[in-house]
Amino acid sequence: MDSTPHGAAVTAAGFGVKGPRGWALRNIDFTAAPGSLIAVQGPSGSGRTCLLLALTGRMKSAAGTAEVGGLPLPKKKAAVRSVTALAHVPGVAELDPALTVGEHLRERALLQGRFGASLRALLKPRRERRAAARALVDTALTAAGLDLESLPKGIRTSVRDLERLEALRLSVALALIGSPRLLAIDDTDLKLSDDERGAAWKMLHGLAAAGTTVLAVCSEPPVGDEDVVLVRTGSRPEPTAPEDASGTSTATTDSEDSETPESREESETGETGKGTQGEPGPADTASAVSAPAETPAKTPADDGHDDEEGTADALAETGRA
Repeated sequence: MDSTPHGAAVTAAGFGVKGPRGWALRNIDFTAAPGSLIAVQGPSGSGRTCLLLALTGRMKSAAGTAEVGGLPLPKKKAAVRSVTALAHVPGVAELDPALTVGEHLRERALLQGRFGASLRALLKPRRERRAAARALVDTALTAAGLDLESLPKGIRTSVRDLERLEALRLSVALALIGSPRLLAIDDTDLKLSDDERGAAWKMLHGLAAAGTTVLAVCSEPPVGDEDVVLVRTGSRPEPTAPEDASGTSTATTDSEDSETPESREESETGETGKGTQGEPGPADTASAVSAPAETPAKTPADDGHDDEEGTADALAETGRA
């Protein structure tokens, strides 16, 4: 089954993204059923954000195939964008620190009512449209676990005054107002304490259990969680591939791409250009497993400089497209 009323199945085979000077990532392979929680694990600069943007139709892939809810990429990017939503992606979907929580919610509900509603809904009386918008916002806030009454100034609290976890919940709630089949979140566990990280994963598990497929970029996935579909992106390659306790090795990407703050800030929704400069970096691999391994194995590779430039280029080209 490709999708449910809420969630969308996600598959990738040999999937890759390339910038003008090299590959951001290559050979991504995984399968996730509707309503799955997908954790994309890897260090900063390993192409995690490029994968997130490509799988949501906001960046053009350069190799392999992928499908979201039965919609092939990159052929159906626009259709994929219509059934996916982004939360907390710097430079693409991020909160404005000068606005209040209420202003963010009203703006998002207005945009959803204008551009996301059916013609029949637009023809309803204003009172009914407002009631429907309030119900949609309340449902999204509940699903994200954001209690407005607990905020310092309630709905009038400025984004700059939110704690990190509260800001994450707000960003997720805004994305959920559009009722996406796939919700993609960047830097899920960035600057979170252990307790906050646990609360964040509990929230994402709840969303997945309710039917929405969730794709979350992280540095560390939940430990021992067999319900998570784990996709690993690059780490510094080692000369040999050590075996785990069971005597088998787990493949990961060996890209060493660098995702600088400047390049992240430049990225906006769009398509990557097809570059021809430079030679491709080392062959990267990635795999999905049902639970995170304690010691990811590394594969032999070259110096990876093309990959280091590839991620920054891909994100920059997205902003310029």
